[in-house]
Amino acid sequence: MTTAAPGTASADDGVPGVGPLLRGWRERRRVSQLELALRAGSSARHISFVETGRSRPSEDMVLRLAEHLDVPVRDRNSLLLAAGYAPRYPETPLDDPALEALREGVERLIRGYEPYPALVVDATYSVVAANRGVTMLLDGVPEHLLVPPLNAMRLTLHPEGLAPRIRNLRAWRGHLLAQMERDIALRRSAPLRALYEEVAAYPYDVPESGEDEQDARVPHFALPLRIEHDGLVLSFVSSISTFNTPMDVTVSELAVETLLPADPATTKYLRSLLS
Repeated sequence: MTTAAPGTASADDGVPGVGPLLRGWRERRRVSQLELALRAGSSARHISFVETGRSRPSEDMVLRLAEHLDVPVRDRNSLLLAAGYAPRYPETPLDDPALEALREGVERLIRGYEPYPALVVDATYSVVAANRGVTMLLDGVPEHLLVPPLNAMRLTLHPEGLAPRIRNLRAWRGHLLAQMERDIALRRSAPLRALYEEVAAYPYDVPESGEDEQDARVPHFALPLRIEHDGLVLSFVSSISTFNTPMDVTVSELAVETLLPADPATTKYLRSLLS
């Protein structure tokens, strides 16, 4: 029988130690041991010893390596546990009183974007908050898709959701699926993978008008979302914001997405809603 070093997981437990986990993140980021060592103020020899289990990293070293490998906050806790340390970052429920100021802040933020659509989503694209601009776009979506918790990807790509109204559906669908693929590679989330497989399997039709091809020939500074609403075709570009240096798992996984007008006609229409 082999005995693990104090504070580390044994191979007999079936739980990867911190070394293989760190190696996995380093390889995912395509960083060499030497490059990681230089970033973290260590040596390639020490990084090698950590990855092979010959050396147990300090708590500070685990966090330093995780930072330089851009490991998500949730997975930093997993690295700490695998190394025998307590998790550093709490995971506070969003409805906890401790996050009241955060909730009020993001709600004020997205209301401030009105009449432009803005929403807040979590790590699996569940909608945490949305303003009246989003409600406008969802007008006419079947009730069964609007039952909480709402999911932004499902609402957008479902054949009964917004998908039939999106004039450049092929391009926008490809953009969203690629975004989800990047998130899966970053977070290694089983729920996110399941959502991806669901929405990627949705059937979709390209408009017979050939709007996809026509839109591809029009120069844009970013890929627009072109969507039919109330007899008009509105054009938006998406901007996504996250919190800087989050110290809570829940907060680290929140994202604020705003849809800004991509042409004067869309701006004029949205501003008319305020009058």
